[in-house]
Amino acid sequence: MAARKRAQTATTTEQEKPKSQDPTTATTKTATTTTTSSNEPPTAPLKSKTSFILKLSLLLLAPYFYLIFHHYNIDRDLKKSILINAVLSLVGFFVTVKIIPVASRYVLRRNLFGYDINKKGTPGGTLRVPESLGIVVGIVFLVVAILFQYFNLTSDSNWLVEYNAALASICFMTLLGFVDDVLDVPWRVKLLLPSVAALPLLMAYAGHTTIIIPKPLIPYVGLEILDLGWIYKLYMGLLAVFCTNSINIHAGLNGLEVGQTVVIASAILIHNIMQIGATTDPEYKQAHAFSIYLVQPFLATSLALLSFNWYPSSVFVGDTYTYFAGMTMAVVGILGHFSETLLVFFAPQVLNFLLSLPQLSGLVPCPRHRLPRFDPKTGLLTGTNDGTLVNFTLRLLGRKSEKSLCIVLLVFQAIACCLCFALRYFLTGWYK
Repeated sequence: MAARKRAQTATTTEQEKPKSQDPTTATTKTATTTTTSSNEPPTAPLKSKTSFILKLSLLLLAPYFYLIFHHYNIDRDLKKSILINAVLSLVGFFVTVKIIPVASRYVLRRNLFGYDINKKGTPGGTLRVPESLGIVVGIVFLVVAILFQYFNLTSDSNWLVEYNAALASICFMTLLGFVDDVLDVPWRVKLLLPSVAALPLLMAYAGHTTIIIPKPLIPYVGLEILDLGWIYKLYMGLLAVFCTNSINIHAGLNGLEVGQTVVIASAILIHNIMQIGATTDPEYKQAHAFSIYLVQPFLATSLALLSFNWYPSSVFVGDTYTYFAGMTMAVVGILGHFSETLLVFFAPQVLNFLLSLPQLSGLVPCPRHRLPRFDPKTGLLTGTNDGTLVNFTLRLLGRKSEKSLCIVLLVFQAIACCLCFALRYFLTGWYK
């Protein structure tokens, strides 16, 4: 994440003296509870953008509800399970909205807050913004996903092991993300964390290791289906690494981290229901249904977080959320057997990674914050030479406000997902 500058504690105890730090590094830890200064900066007001979230939800989920209730003839029992999961997810949305303000007070008490660099030089740049609120989303999501097992899974279910392994990987990644927020882990170490967190799912994975050859390439390959064996599992592990880190580095604007995951999660839901409606294979349907069971609560809790994180942000999501979101989407892609399609949904993140590669590899100097240049007089952002999609878009389109730039990037994300549907139809003939 790069949208904020973490603050240091106002005071320290005698037991722990402050060490020399980079001025942009994380909060200084104290051995005992710190006391707050009487002249500490004000806190950003907690405002939920409920009307915006409602409009966004209707826009993104209208195709999904049309397909499941009207276009496809979904099996009654399967539809019932999906609706039960949707109701639990809706409950998770309201619980998350209620818990975030409470959690914000606790993280502020422990000096886990930051300042918005994109508002530096304005009154908004002096406000303390609670940090690491992605932990609330992760906890509520896990509770909803675990409770749903009571309604859908039996103790002898073939999917129970993989489902719990998926939850273990997501839980592991959420924990590691929160550890990163607190300890400020070096970015080279961050590359290894998703590999460790993905181990429970990879070890329990019992699905196929094959890929479908695109129709235009079948005459040249000579096969319709290719079994990759252990190479496929290696690919899944690398996919988990890419998803978590790509969400983390495509950041820097209020609402961008959560917004991109909401768009991708909506596309995943639509993809799953289209695959269920287009096949008669029960096992294939069940795989995509299990993907839906995880994506619906993930999307609901993320929308609740977005209501506080949208411009102007009342909370920051932290690496906790970006890691949690990336691992969740990697898990549903693996569990739903559409990891190749998932990678196409991540086209903007792939482009951002390619633009960032020279700096991430050390070929070009890489500053801690690769943000656009903010002009406090006009309130507009100007692109810098840093290799990010945010800066590239500004250099291409010219100066923009933070809110409008975030909207442009999210529209680009939605267009990429729509092109993915068209590409998959052209290559495989699905979605009839």
